[in-house]
Amino acid sequence: MPLQRRIPKGGFTPLNRVEYQVINVRTLQELEDTHVTPDVLRSQGLIGSGSVLLKILATGELSRSVHVHAHAFSASAREKIEAAGGSATVIGSDTDA
Repeated sequence: MPLQRRIPKGGFTPLNRVEYQVINVRTLQELEDTHVTPDVLRSQGLIGSGSVLLKILATGELSRSVHVHAHAFSASAREKIEAAGGSATVIGSDTDA
């Protein structure tokens, strides 16, 4: 069989890839809760499975104070949350070390 038929077609998918479910800042603005956790978002149907990590992205504006707990934040999302008077806490971070 020729070599071009034996070699798989397509890209490379790393085995240690980290997948996130993303929520934008504009979605946080629409929520009534001031303390946002993955459990709150899951109960409202905004994210799916609990086994996937949560990342907050900066699309949209935030005009109220919200305390957000997520696995990752984009730098501009963290700035927007803190500029509105809220806090951005990373879940699973080792802050005691």
